[in-house]
Amino acid sequence: MTFSIEKFIETYIKNVTLKQMLIVPAIFLILSLSILSYTYITTGSPLAMGVEFSGGTVITFESIKSPDQMKEEFKSYPLIQARKEESGNRLLLQFKQMNDVQLEEVTKKINSEYSKVEIRQMGEVVSKSLQEQALRAIILSFLGMAIVVFIVFRTLTPSMAVVISAFADIAFAAAMMDVFGVALTLGTVAALLMLIGYSVDTDILLTTRLLKRKGELNEKIKDAMKTGLTMTTTTLAALLALLIVSSGSVMSFIRIDIIRDISVVLIFGLIADIVNTWMTNVGILKWYIEKGGVKEKRIEKPSKKRHTA
Repeated sequence: MTFSIEKFIETYIKNVTLKQMLIVPAIFLILSLSILSYTYITTGSPLAMGVEFSGGTVITFESIKSPDQMKEEFKSYPLIQARKEESGNRLLLQFKQMNDVQLEEVTKKINSEYSKVEIRQMGEVVSKSLQEQALRAIILSFLGMAIVVFIVFRTLTPSMAVVISAFADIAFAAAMMDVFGVALTLGTVAALLMLIGYSVDTDILLTTRLLKRKGELNEKIKDAMKTGLTMTTTTLAALLALLIVSSGSVMSFIRIDIIRDISVVLIFGLIADIVNTWMTNVGILKWYIEKGGVKEKRIEKPSKKRHTA
């Protein structure tokens, strides 16, 4: 018996109720908010901050030692992370804000023992300013997206469904950043902003097909799902390839951590988008239309005029 995606979509649309559609998205959202809340309670921030947002010192240098050896060597200093850099034997150490004595000791030790040392510092004032700008960018993106969606559809329920789905996508991607140790950097902020655009794109595809087109409701949902799932799965395939290459799994010298982190954020965001668009948004819109939220205009055929002799 061969698997048919079209048959699966038809069965899903006809047999799954609104309550059943909302169970998985609700679990995803509760889990995401729980992870973010736990991280906030334990660390004071819902996400691990990169040096751009937390301030501190990043030092890269040549060494054949492992990151674990470096953690042991600098355990008396506020070391946040130690990892291999993109290529070769370069290591990256990231420290929290240090006082002048600690900073001098660390830089002197590394300069005397290792080669090709690069030191980058980010002050507390600058990092706080970047935090505010990043937060402002995300909030303004959401507000702009909500306003545009409301202008396009001019009804509250479909517009709110789009906003809720986009929020849930961002929340899940952010929670997975905590789980997999991806810090919030300028690159991952860009990934979150891209995710807002992509999630809104699929939601608007669905909402437009259901509210603007004529036809039987389940058929419109099926057509939208076929198009939307094709778009998302092809994007996921491209992102998985990008993740594998940028992680150095193919060739270690092409490891690019920022591309890897962006790929991780987008992959988890798109997985959440599949759930939130085709379960949450479909369920809300189906309920809204069946309750009479949209009255389709019927085009009546012109009656034939009778000619009298």
